[in-house]
Amino acid sequence: MTPLQAEHGGPDDGPPALHDFSTNASPLGPPPALLRAVQAADRTRYPDPGYRVLRRRLAGDGEANLILPTAGGAEGIRRLTLAAMLAGRREVWVPQPGFGDYALAARALGLTVKPYATPADIRPAAPALVWICEPANPTGESHADWPALDALVVVDRAYEPLRLSGDAPALPPGAWQLICPNKALGLTGIRAGYIVASAADEAWCHALSLAPSWVLSAEGVAMLMHWPEADTQAWLADARAELRRWTTSQRAMLADVDWLQRPSSTNFWLARPPRPDIGLRLREHGIRVRDAASFGLDGWVRVSAQPPVAQQALQEALLEIEGEDS
Repeated sequence: MTPLQAEHGGPDDGPPALHDFSTNASPLGPPPALLRAVQAADRTRYPDPGYRVLRRRLAGDGEANLILPTAGGAEGIRRLTLAAMLAGRREVWVPQPGFGDYALAARALGLTVKPYATPADIRPAAPALVWICEPANPTGESHADWPALDALVVVDRAYEPLRLSGDAPALPPGAWQLICPNKALGLTGIRAGYIVASAADEAWCHALSLAPSWVLSAEGVAMLMHWPEADTQAWLADARAELRRWTTSQRAMLADVDWLQRPSSTNFWLARPPRPDIGLRLREHGIRVRDAASFGLDGWVRVSAQPPVAQQALQEALLEIEGEDS
């Protein structure tokens, strides 16, 4: 039996990349006050196993019992898929192209995986779990609207804080949400997020019961406690403004060297270099891009907006590679 493993961007087993365009996390790092809170987290004792204060904080005016802490998005996806199966769901609809963990979690449980490209493609023939990624990964695109669906719908909103243009579409009625702030905060090493259930139903009960004890570390609790803070949200607004400027300049630079680029509402997007081996060649120059072949997009890469110094290094590496082969 061959284990099912997802392919991701970010670090690999080679030397550290000098400039990493493969990750879609924010390159601007965390807000200073939030980082200080994370660094000051008390590691000498267990967090509250029920995360009661945290859940009330994240719920705001909502119901705290509908907030389910997760050890990041990947753990949330696995746990929700199992909870959906235990609640009688037999089909899992996943965006294509899309984050590979949705389908892998379903296949690991023997569930039927149904890919879809547009909301109109979703037509469950059995009790179903439907994953929506809004904005989408790897494209960064956003759908205008989502219809009501006769399914357990979960909206992965990991990239909503990194939306640089357009407005978030209305969610399907009764949709659950998966919130993963660490990408927007530039703290992907902290595995912490949370699920917002729409009702305390059977799937909610399973999802709550399946969580490991102390699913969040002290650092994870500190990060999520500061996530709703006004200064955190103000810092994110400033970060988005900076990322818009970097995205504009990076897109222009890639267009000048004949890269085909698709539209995106986020800090990352799909691009097609003029030559298929560019990812491997760039890695030799200490630069990583995300090969999109695992998304079913041969010849394409996903790139994220990076600081001007990284963009200059990318431009120089591309020119050097062209010179080497001329």
